[in-house]
Amino acid sequence: MDEIEKIILDLTDCKYIRDFHERIRIAFDFPEWYGRNLDDFWDLMTEPRFFKATIIGSETMAKDLQEYFVKIIQILEDVKEEQKRYGCFFEYEILS
Repeated sequence: MDEIEKIILDLTDCKYIRDFHERIRIAFDFPEWYGRNLDDFWDLMTEPRFFKATIIGSETMAKDLQEYFVKIIQILEDVKEEQKRYGCFFEYEILS
Protein backbone atom coordinates (compact mmCIF):
# COMPACT_ATOMS: atom_id res chain seq x y z
CA MET A 1 0.00 0.00 0.00
CA ASP A 2 1.15 3.53 -0.72
CA GLU A 3 1.99 5.88 2.12
CA ILE A 4 -1.09 7.48 3.69
CA GLU A 5 -1.18 11.24 3.22
CA LYS A 6 -2.45 13.16 6.25
CA ILE A 7 -4.60 16.19 5.52
CA ILE A 8 -5.94 18.81 7.92
CA LEU A 9 -8.91 20.86 6.78
CA ASP A 10 -9.36 23.84 9.10
CA LEU A 11 -12.80 25.41 8.73
CA THR A 12 -12.52 27.63 11.79
CA ASP A 13 -14.67 30.77 11.43
CA CYS A 14 -15.33 30.07 7.75
CA LYS A 15 -18.12 32.42 6.59
CA TYR A 16 -18.50 32.08 2.82
CA ILE A 17 -18.78 29.17 0.38
CA ARG A 18 -15.91 30.56 -1.72
CA ASP A 19 -13.66 30.64 1.35
CA PHE A 20 -14.88 27.16 2.33
CA HIS A 21 -13.84 25.74 -1.05
CA GLU A 22 -10.55 27.63 -1.05
CA ARG A 23 -9.67 25.97 2.23
CA ILE A 24 -10.60 22.61 0.69
CA ARG A 25 -8.45 23.36 -2.37
CA ILE A 26 -5.43 24.17 -0.24
CA ALA A 27 -5.85 21.31 2.26
CA PHE A 28 -6.34 18.64 -0.41
CA ASP A 29 -3.78 20.21 -2.76
CA PHE A 30 -6.31 20.59 -5.57
CA PRO A 31 -5.19 22.47 -8.70
CA GLU A 32 -5.98 26.15 -9.26
CA TRP A 33 -8.65 25.19 -11.79
CA TYR A 34 -10.72 23.53 -9.04
CA GLY A 35 -14.23 24.84 -9.70
CA ARG A 36 -15.11 25.31 -6.03
CA ASN A 37 -18.36 23.35 -6.23
CA LEU A 38 -19.65 19.96 -5.13
CA ASP A 39 -19.22 18.30 -8.54
CA ASP A 40 -15.56 19.26 -8.77
CA PHE A 41 -15.05 18.26 -5.15
CA TRP A 42 -16.39 14.78 -5.95
CA ASP A 43 -14.31 14.48 -9.11
CA LEU A 44 -11.04 15.38 -7.41
CA MET A 45 -11.74 13.40 -4.25
CA THR A 46 -12.31 10.20 -6.22
CA GLU A 47 -8.94 10.31 -7.96
CA PRO A 48 -6.89 7.36 -6.64
CA ARG A 49 -5.11 8.43 -3.46
CA PHE A 50 -4.30 7.11 -0.01
CA PHE A 51 -5.19 9.68 2.60
CA LYS A 52 -6.77 10.49 5.94
CA ALA A 53 -8.42 13.85 6.49
CA THR A 54 -8.95 15.53 9.82
CA ILE A 55 -11.55 18.29 9.79
CA ILE A 56 -11.41 20.90 12.52
CA GLY A 57 -13.39 24.03 13.28
CA SER A 58 -16.63 23.02 11.57
CA GLU A 59 -18.68 24.02 14.62
CA THR A 60 -17.44 27.63 14.27
CA MET A 61 -18.54 28.03 10.65
CA ALA A 62 -21.30 30.44 9.68
CA LYS A 63 -24.74 28.92 10.25
CA ASP A 64 -25.67 28.97 6.56
CA LEU A 65 -22.57 26.87 5.80
CA GLN A 66 -23.63 24.16 8.26
CA GLU A 67 -26.22 22.80 5.80
CA TYR A 68 -23.66 22.89 3.00
CA PHE A 69 -21.21 21.03 5.23
CA VAL A 70 -23.72 18.18 5.55
CA LYS A 71 -23.48 17.75 1.74
CA ILE A 72 -19.68 17.65 1.99
CA ILE A 73 -19.92 14.93 4.66
CA GLN A 74 -22.19 12.86 2.42
CA ILE A 75 -19.66 13.17 -0.39
CA LEU A 76 -16.88 12.11 1.99
CA GLU A 77 -18.88 9.02 2.95
CA ASP A 78 -19.38 8.17 -0.73
CA VAL A 79 -15.69 8.80 -1.46
CA LYS A 80 -14.73 6.37 1.30
CA GLU A 81 -16.70 3.62 -0.45
CA GLU A 82 -15.46 4.61 -3.91
CA GLN A 83 -11.79 4.59 -2.85
CA LYS A 84 -12.24 1.20 -1.19
CA ARG A 85 -13.74 -0.21 -4.38
CA TYR A 86 -10.59 0.74 -6.31
CA GLY A 87 -8.12 -0.51 -3.72
CA CYS A 88 -7.28 2.95 -2.39
CA PHE A 89 -7.68 4.30 1.10
CA PHE A 90 -9.62 7.25 2.47
CA GLU A 91 -10.70 8.01 5.99
CA TYR A 92 -11.83 11.19 7.67
CA GLU A 93 -12.60 12.41 11.15
CA ILE A 94 -14.31 15.52 12.41
CA LEU A 95 -12.86 16.99 15.58
CA SER A 96 -14.78 19.54 17.60
